[in-house]
Amino acid sequence: MDLEKQKKTPLLTAMKEYVSSQPIPFDVPGHKMGRIHTELMDLIGEDVFKYDINAPIGIDVLYKNVGVIKESSDLLADAFNADQALFLINGTTSGIMTMIMSLVNAKEKIILPRNVHKSVINALIVSGAIPIFVEPIYDEYLGIANGVLVSEYVKAMDENKDAKAIFVINPTYFGVASSLRAIVKEAHRRNMIVMCDEAHGAHFHFHEKLPVSAMDAGADISCLSLHKTLGSLTQSSVLLTKGKRVDFKKIIKVYTMFGSTSPSHILLASLDASRKLMALEGRNILQRTLDLAKYAREKINLIPGIHCLNASYCKNDNNKEFSFDETRIVITVRELGKSGFEIMRLLKEKYNIQMELAETYLILAILAIGSLKEDVDKLINALSEISKLYYVEKKNPTRRNFHFDYADIACRPREAYNATSKVVKIKDAVGEISTESIMIYPPGIPLVIPGEIISKNIVKIYRFYMECKGTIMQDSKIGYVKVIDRNNWNKGEGNDEI
Repeated sequence: MDLEKQKKTPLLTAMKEYVSSQPIPFDVPGHKMGRIHTELMDLIGEDVFKYDINAPIGIDVLYKNVGVIKESSDLLADAFNADQALFLINGTTSGIMTMIMSLVNAKEKIILPRNVHKSVINALIVSGAIPIFVEPIYDEYLGIANGVLVSEYVKAMDENKDAKAIFVINPTYFGVASSLRAIVKEAHRRNMIVMCDEAHGAHFHFHEKLPVSAMDAGADISCLSLHKTLGSLTQSSVLLTKGKRVDFKKIIKVYTMFGSTSPSHILLASLDASRKLMALEGRNILQRTLDLAKYAREKINLIPGIHCLNASYCKNDNNKEFSFDETRIVITVRELGKSGFEIMRLLKEKYNIQMELAETYLILAILAIGSLKEDVDKLINALSEISKLYYVEKKNPTRRNFHFDYADIACRPREAYNATSKVVKIKDAVGEISTESIMIYPPGIPLVIPGEIISKNIVKIYRFYMECKGTIMQDSKIGYVKVIDRNNWNKGEGNDEI
């Protein structure tokens, strides 16, 4: 990495020069660089509107970049140890859609974990690819899915030698990363492309105590949400490629399909600025973040009935292949006799503390480069008060009367999505084939996807989330699900079963 070049911010600098020249705007957007007054302007300031420009002369075009955007994306690729970088303004979701659509065709196989984000399932629907699911290690005690063992990937690759690609989550929402270098080695031995969802791992490359990044592990393509951990603005992400296994021209072709033709240059400039910061100061900033996370875990672990995961979590027999992102504060609360949803709601309503998400037995706090010790101290104090309210020594921890599993797949997601359907009550859906995805958001990992058979256990879990008032995302209204109408399902019209 050329540190002298990394001091530049080509796009951001060009935007400053353009605005300071005070151009006469006859292009879009309609607010004309902030010449109308709105309530939003009172809130965020006039400068935001001034810099909300739309690819004027001299600023470059995102999807055919040859100027400052090209220079900025090349600098980002260099900073992240990649060969090419594409700026994304529709989040990592658009990057994942681009990856799968450009590299896996209809009826070609892709090997992937079942605990993928909804964007992956949507990409399967659009592409028509055949998913070969590998099972993650599931922690029944905490109620979370972790990484996938190398042996599970190898088994799937050996049983599906015609698979085009494999997909790896690096890391999971809860900070657990699979043994990526070993997985990449096994996949490349079989000439399979390795894709990575690094929405929550954008910071990995910049500190040696964090799990390995996809590019450093030799993966072919990955998507990173810089906005989640590295300080760019929400919705700004990047797609990285490395090596010759992926056709970059085809990636560009698909990339233009999933992006707005009016991209926000403020979002793009935030990527430029974030890259510079991390290239020049990333390790030191992340060391402070890791130190703060260590402090948080040590203090929280002293609170009765509350515990935090740390690196040792990935050294037990089940998870010993995995590594752990210690900037994640995964807090277990099951000994309080309350669900994670209840504790998360209490933290917000009583203490005005916003956690990232809740699950059955835990809550998650994400520490990132903007985290402050005073915020951590407020969380520690709030958890201490909550412990005094609810923790009872020697009381058996709360245990829900269900286990987590994934459904059997009956047909390709695209086949189910397009099939003749009907809507049934969730209680009557056991044995039916879903035509929609149902997920709790966040994290947006589906309980069931199009083409899967709904089991009794899935119905039980669904009803639990209803009781917890979690945010359930689905096409049908809550309490119902859209399923294949088998009596009127014409399988001869492309709805072939696997």
